[in-house]
Amino acid sequence: MKKLINDVDNVLAESLQGFAAAYADIVRYNPEPAYIARVGDTPPGKVALVSGGGSGHEPLHGGFVGRGMLDAACPGQVFTSPTPDQMLAAAESVDSGAGVLFIVKNYAGDVMNFEMAAEMYDGQHASVITNDDVAVEDSTFTTGRRGVAGTLIVEKIVGAAAERGDGLADCTALGERVNEHTASMGVALTSCTVPAAGKPTFDIADDEMEMGVGIHGEPGRRRLAIQGADEIAGQLMTPILEDLSPSQGARAILLVNGFGATPLMELTLMYDAARRAMAGSGVEVVRSLVGNYVTSLDMAGCSLTVSLVDDELLELWDAPVHTAALRWGV
Repeated sequence: MKKLINDVDNVLAESLQGFAAAYADIVRYNPEPAYIARVGDTPPGKVALVSGGGSGHEPLHGGFVGRGMLDAACPGQVFTSPTPDQMLAAAESVDSGAGVLFIVKNYAGDVMNFEMAAEMYDGQHASVITNDDVAVEDSTFTTGRRGVAGTLIVEKIVGAAAERGDGLADCTALGERVNEHTASMGVALTSCTVPAAGKPTFDIADDEMEMGVGIHGEPGRRRLAIQGADEIAGQLMTPILEDLSPSQGARAILLVNGFGATPLMELTLMYDAARRAMAGSGVEVVRSLVGNYVTSLDMAGCSLTVSLVDDELLELWDAPVHTAALRWGV
């Protein structure tokens, strides 16, 4: 294992210290219990958005803390859910009286721990569970579909609504609506290596790919011989569009997300292939995002996400955002 680390046991703490120092104008770091929060107090009357999950998916979630997105993020150990005390402390830190909305990816540990934190929390609160992964309907990690890269789109759109002053019930309904109209699927070309394990999570031959892989290296729909980008994009896009069943003339955000070890040149190539795979679907891509946003450590591969939008959702997507990983309109 070759990684830029000191001690395996200190990887997360040192990474969070570095992140907070690098983006000190945007975030602050509370080391115990660990959470990342937006600099300054949450404006009075603003719903506070809190998310989190296992580390190793950076910039999700800490990279999306800031104006127009999350107010706090709770990082667990690598691929391990954060604890309820982290979530509770983060919520108490950013709640300004308008309530807290927890945005939770659909993994058993995340859901259980966020539910425990919500039960302990005295303030007004609600939760949105993201489950955009169409590859697997059930697994040992989730109850139903997994929450993956579409979580970013939920956090951005709901974050903009909270920023403009929407109430807790409206933000919750909006998050559920965006999640229902968002679908994702990924492909892995290599495994990832968790620092504590020191070896790849799974074995895959040089001429193979895992179609429908999860962001923790969970098995996908099937393992196939490696194919060209156009064929891969088609195999990812077909179940996405089948799931969404878009109407003719529908508009969408298209996200091509890297898993950590795929060069941007290949991701933009995959974006071109994904656009062509959508030809004839009747869907117009009106906004795009390409890059490493919801990663799996050093896994090579990518995911495609399609999120159907209307005028209101487009306005919220375009609204100003200023975080470590997403910045526009500011």
